[in-house]
Amino acid sequence: MSAMRVDAKVVMLGKESVGKTSLVERYVHHRFLVGPYQNTIGAAFVAKPIQVGEKVITLGIWDTAGSERYEAMSRIYYRGARAAIVCYDLTDSSSFQRARFWVKELQNCEEHCKIYLCGTKNDLVEGDRSLRQIDYHDAQDFAEEIGAQHFETSSKTGNNVDELFQKVAEDYNSTAFQYMTAEETGVDLGQKKDSYFYSCCHNN
Repeated sequence: MSAMRVDAKVVMLGKESVGKTSLVERYVHHRFLVGPYQNTIGAAFVAKPIQVGEKVITLGIWDTAGSERYEAMSRIYYRGARAAIVCYDLTDSSSFQRARFWVKELQNCEEHCKIYLCGTKNDLVEGDRSLRQIDYHDAQDFAEEIGAQHFETSSKTGNNVDELFQKVAEDYNSTAFQYMTAEETGVDLGQKKDSYFYSCCHNN
């Protein structure tokens, strides 16, 4: 079985527990898993074809660990990425500061990587506005400052999740970018036919 070609390398970055894995689960499997996730160790990989006009673009999404102790490892996974979805939790102000850190990292190390700023857990603040810790306009101003698209999403309801990844694919389709293969990333997508996910590091 030949490896699936990945057109666009996308990396998910952000503080642990902001909901990066939930975003990918919602987008790929159209589901929201109730209960705590095991923290990602290293990164998990998923390939997802998406229709853009008459073309099909395959997004290769790296869901990285959010814990600061895996920070150096995360740099390995965003290397060469042409898109980064930098996530923050709308109910956690410290996660927005962490998002700023990752934006600065990308600007310094991956100048050709397009950034998408993503506020997560929108369903919580819609249900109780007192939970919101990051003002929408402040986040929007920051996104405009760094030239990023800004989305507020909910993995629980699916709000804006498909739109986020669709925008990534459309932006890739409208600009020239290099093709990469799964073989080049060291991932054999034929290893787990029953699952989209390939975890490069095992959870304890």
